[in-house]
Amino acid sequence: MYVTISDFIKEWNREAMLTQKVLDGLTDDSLKQQVYPEGRTLGRIAWHFTSNIPDYLSHFGLKMQMAENEENVPASAKEIAESFKKLSEEAALAIIQQWSDDSLSQTQKAFGREETNAQILMGLIKHIVHHRGQLTILIRQARLKPFGVYGPPKEDWVKLGVANPPL
Repeated sequence: MYVTISDFIKEWNREAMLTQKVLDGLTDDSLKQQVYPEGRTLGRIAWHFTSNIPDYLSHFGLKMQMAENEENVPASAKEIAESFKKLSEEAALAIIQQWSDDSLSQTQKAFGREETNAQILMGLIKHIVHHRGQLTILIRQARLKPFGVYGPPKEDWVKLGVANPPL
C-alpha cells in the first residue's frame, strides 16, 4: 500500500508507461476487434479506461478536466494513445497538487465500502491493468504482436533463442 504520494506516482508512472506502449502498438483496424460478435471492441475497452481516469479521480474529490464523452470512441488508435498519455500525466499532477501523504490514509465510501485514498488509487491502477490484459488478448486476435508488459511475447522469446517459451 502507498504511504507517500511519491510511492504512488512511481508505480503510476511505471504502469502508465507500460500501458502507453500497449496503446502505441494499436492500429486503427485493430480497434474494431471484438471480444465476441455482440461484445465490446478493443477500441471501446481502450477508450473506457482512458476516458475513465478523470471521472474516477473526480468521484473521489480530485479536480480534473473531464475527458471526452466515453460513448464517443475515437476511430484513431493514435488519438486514444495520445489521450491516455495526456490524461495519465494530468492525473499524476492532480494527485501531487491536491493530495498530501496524509491524504492517503483518509477514508471514503468507494463502491459500497470504506477505503483509504491509497486503496482508491490502487484501484485505479488495477482497473487499467485489468483492461490492459483484455487488450493484449484482443491484440493477438487482431493479428498484431502485443507489447511484452511483464515479460516478452512469444516472438521475442524465440528471438532470444528460447524454443519453448514458458506459458
